[in-house]
Amino acid sequence: MARFWAKFILFGMGFYYKVEAQQKIISGNSYMFIANHTSMTDVMLMLAVVKNPFVFVGKKELVKIPIFGFFYKRCAILVDRESTKSRTAVYERARKRIEQGLSICIFPEGKVPDDESVILEEFKGGAFNMAIDHNLTIVPMTFYDNKEKYSYTFFSGKPGLMRVKIHPFIKVDNLTHHDKKVIKEQARKLIFDELSADEKYMEYSMKRKSPN
Repeated sequence: MARFWAKFILFGMGFYYKVEAQQKIISGNSYMFIANHTSMTDVMLMLAVVKNPFVFVGKKELVKIPIFGFFYKRCAILVDRESTKSRTAVYERARKRIEQGLSICIFPEGKVPDDESVILEEFKGGAFNMAIDHNLTIVPMTFYDNKEKYSYTFFSGKPGLMRVKIHPFIKVDNLTHHDKKVIKEQARKLIFDELSADEKYMEYSMKRKSPN
């Protein structure tokens, strides 16, 4: 239902997507999906392009959004970032979902910027700790166009193509939490370099920095 809802919303708003995969996602395998996070449409796009069953790990405040929250809480493990107990409980709930054969999706920047920023924020460590703990191969993904198509400011977006690239996977076999910083920076650099090399993304980025 969530995947149908996501596609309905995207297509209904005039968005369509194109996926370039540098490595194939295997049906039936569990992964840690990550991507840059700049728009509320990131959730819908992730649901639309990833076929393997997965759950998000995300902040509980999102369930307050009308309609969006109804579907989101049904496909997400919700966390109260202000509560240590809540953050700890996330790992146990994620473990149960992984044992059921599901994958996990986390946007490692932690939140959508509440402005027109398109700069890739520093990644938090939760996704990478969880991947190491549960031996989940990390699938880094770049979303190029979501901020331009549906930005923080109402009426400033436009319909059109949302491009997605699935990068080569990052294996975590035999890694420990001491390796977290290395793979975290590896994943961020992969996405950052991809965005920096994309002319369309950089053109939009420069416009946001210099709106006049």
